[in-house]
Amino acid sequence: QVQLVESGGGLVQAGGSLRLSCAASGRIFSINVMGWYRQAPGKQRELVAGITSGGVTNYADSVKGRFTISRDNAKNTVYLQMNSLKPEDTAVYYCNGNIRSRNSGFLRDYWGQGTQVTVSS
Repeated sequence: QVQLVESGGGLVQAGGSLRLSCAASGRIFSINVMGWYRQAPGKQRELVAGITSGGVTNYADSVKGRFTISRDNAKNTVYLQMNSLKPEDTAVYYCNGNIRSRNSGFLRDYWGQGTQVTVSS
């Protein structure tokens, strides 16, 4: 069984910062891409940022220059540093991992339970 557990969400004023963490655990053989998605009320889930096992990153245009994704492969953990937060960043943030488990040997996407980020104006 593979699990992703997020932490670090909360309430912050506009212009503030938050750091999200997501740790993958369980019978993991390898992790390919890890990423962060978000879903605001009434909107579809969207990609915020992704990072490959080699450290190549990509970002949504709306967060470029403000958010930074990083990962610690030894700890199977991905981070999202969010600076200069805006009210429109308010959403539930989900961690995603493209993981090959030791049980099945198959590569598939796993999701965390989500963490709420609220930015007040």
